[in-house]
Amino acid sequence: MTQREEGGAGEHAAPGTPASVTTTADSAALAPLRQRAFRWLWLGVFIGYVGVWGQTVGAQWLVVDAPNAATLVSLVQAAMTLPVMMLALPGGVLADSFDRRWLLFSVQVYVFIIGILLTALTAAGLMPPALLLALTFALAIGAAVQLPTWQAMIPELVPRTQLRAATRLDMVGVNVARSIGPALAGLIIAAFGVPVVFGLYAVSVVFLALALLFWRRPAAGSEARRERFVPALRAGGRYVWHEPIVRRILLRVILFITPGMTLWALLPLVATQRLGLGSAGYGALFGALGAGAILAAFALGPVRERLSTNGLLTVAGIVFAAVLTVIVLISNFFAALATLVFAGLAWTAVISTLIAELQLFLPVWVRARGIAIYLVTFTGSMTVGALIWGLVAEGVGLQPTFFAAAVVMLGGALAGLFWRVPETGHLDREAAIYWPEPRLAIDPELDTGPVMVTVEYTVAPEREAAFLEAMDRLRVSRRRSGATRWELYRDGDRPDRFVELFSVPSWEEHMRQHEGRLTAMDQEVEEAALAFSDPPPRAEHLLPP
Repeated sequence: MTQREEGGAGEHAAPGTPASVTTTADSAALAPLRQRAFRWLWLGVFIGYVGVWGQTVGAQWLVVDAPNAATLVSLVQAAMTLPVMMLALPGGVLADSFDRRWLLFSVQVYVFIIGILLTALTAAGLMPPALLLALTFALAIGAAVQLPTWQAMIPELVPRTQLRAATRLDMVGVNVARSIGPALAGLIIAAFGVPVVFGLYAVSVVFLALALLFWRRPAAGSEARRERFVPALRAGGRYVWHEPIVRRILLRVILFITPGMTLWALLPLVATQRLGLGSAGYGALFGALGAGAILAAFALGPVRERLSTNGLLTVAGIVFAAVLTVIVLISNFFAALATLVFAGLAWTAVISTLIAELQLFLPVWVRARGIAIYLVTFTGSMTVGALIWGLVAEGVGLQPTFFAAAVVMLGGALAGLFWRVPETGHLDREAAIYWPEPRLAIDPELDTGPVMVTVEYTVAPEREAAFLEAMDRLRVSRRRSGATRWELYRDGDRPDRFVELFSVPSWEEHMRQHEGRLTAMDQEVEEAALAFSDPPPRAEHLLPP
């Protein structure tokens, strides 16, 4: 069934002005903390991070004397990370579909209830290992929803110029909590026992819950219809698959995290075999990594004024490769501390830069889903990297393993000179609603589909080559905003007539393209392609009969 648009190019004409250019020069390191909402929410998230690391230590301590203790301790860690790999993307769908403030608040309530249950059963002596693992997994489900939700909220808490600094502060919170959380948990376990640690973890989410309740969030404009779960899941994956910039960021994550996990996974062996340290010294090594993260928060702003995104990623990768080499050659405790400060600095530089660039680039409609896929990639790279380098160390020893990881890290840093992350801070990523309401003779149901849209172009022969280049860019725009199929045909009888076809799964999906999936960047791409046609292009909808 064919329904033709009236008025020339129809819905795909691109009226309006070109997208504005925005700048994202780095702000001062602590500037985001002057934003009241960010300050209190960041503090709440930090307290929650401390509680998470304390709960992990408490759970591991609870099984340390059980039969098969080594397996159970590792399973506790797996129960904390596996849900993020499995459920971060569904969590991102929820964060893009529901009010992020109340979703995050609901997560705090959920974690509080599970935490209190964990505390009560442990205090009553009713916590067998299987139940402990199940409740730890349940807590981590909350984290799988919270992580993409929180990361997607940061851009609405701070100005665009402060986003990189805000992301570094978040990384500082993660690393400092990782340093002090286990230490505090150890002291509390020694003085009061594991149930108190679990209870404090449950209480640790209260601060963030209260901060969310008292946040005077600006009133949002009219919101589009909520996306259904499965189509939203597919749309998020489709966007990432067809967006080269996001794929490049994910590639850089893999190239850095996979060899970088050598340090995190094998640091206990470095502490005991190379440095002869006990638990206190091992904790100090983690403290040095946290100190490097804090240093990064203050140092990276000025560095970003002198280095591009790719320059910073390359230098940080080289520094981390040097750390991997040096840390297994030295036997002095203080030299190791100094070396690990540089590791924390380089690690934070790469991770905060990549997530900030992703936040700057992702349009709001798919931001949480894009960040969720980033988290899945990040966690997966950590898991695979730890497994690979652990097996290598078992086979060839500690030093050769670190040397091999350093070579891989250096190769990834140099490969980044060719697989560059484009500078995207100047791009306008706000929604650009420039397609007019479609005027059809019938009113399709939202689940009608698939919908085929055709656009006819008349292009002079001398402009054909440039037109085809513009259409290749338009193809990417159509696919990332919802099209499952895209093709361009030429009329065999009229060589100057071209027909673009793209298919969308349903009328609802197509209406979402009208209502906010397109950005000013998409508008510029479409304007460039449509400008080649004389007369203006004409669009039609083909619907199932």
